Amino acid sequence: MELLLGLLAFTTSLIAAIVGFGGGMLLLAILPIFLSPTLLIPIHGLTQVTSNASRALFSLSDVKWSLLPAFSIGSILGTLVFGMVLYNMPTTYIPLAIGLYILLNLWYSPFSNFIQRFENFYIIGALQTGLGLIVGATGPLSLTVLTKKLQSKDQVVATSAVFMTLSHLAKIPVFLFVSSELQTNSYLIIAMMCGAILGSYVGTKVRFSIDNNKLIGAIKLLLSILAINMIISVSTSL
Repeated sequence: MELLLGLLAFTTSLIAAIVGFGGGMLLLAILPIFLSPTLLIPIHGLTQVTSNASRALFSLSDVKWSLLPAFSIGSILGTLVFGMVLYNMPTTYIPLAIGLYILLNLWYSPFSNFIQRFENFYIIGALQTGLGLIVGATGPLSLTVLTKKLQSKDQVVATSAVFMTLSHLAKIPVFLFVSSELQTNSYLIIAMMCGAILGSYVGTKVRFSIDNNKLIGAIKLLLSILAINMIISVSTSL
């Protein structure tokens, strides 16, 4: 199973390294077939920390470091606030709100122009990291804003990787809670981490050869598909 899940980690990390997102969500969708619920979140989180951190490491020169302080402060506040509040609140409609926000921000200029007055990386950091403790697919929140703020596809993907690394690190308390089970699955975790690093490396090399405008367009299209899927999933569950 180590080889199979290592290959899965490689494939999903490769996807994320090319387009900037999607790999983690795909991995989370497949892992329940192989892992128990108690191991699912921590092993997925450890793999994603490795995937995002290595993706950022292979593109350090493209990271927009000036955005990091605001996002980091927001992440800390988001972890504290959402960690205390959201566990006691219904979260059914959160994916719906995220989906609508992404679609309107990308394609409806009046909303995009209006939201820019309030859009900053303190708020994005708080929402992405805070909501990430409760629901999946929060990475596109920052990616949506980065595609508007940055012109280079490599800056968008590399900076997003740093942001997502910080967001996944917020799950460390969950990892510690099941540390005994993680130790008994150390070979599996190592295999998946190695696969994630290799996927980041290969994906980064591929991304460098892709036209900037085409990849930015692809990112927006994939974000839109993800947003529509979020909206539909909430609507059909009502």
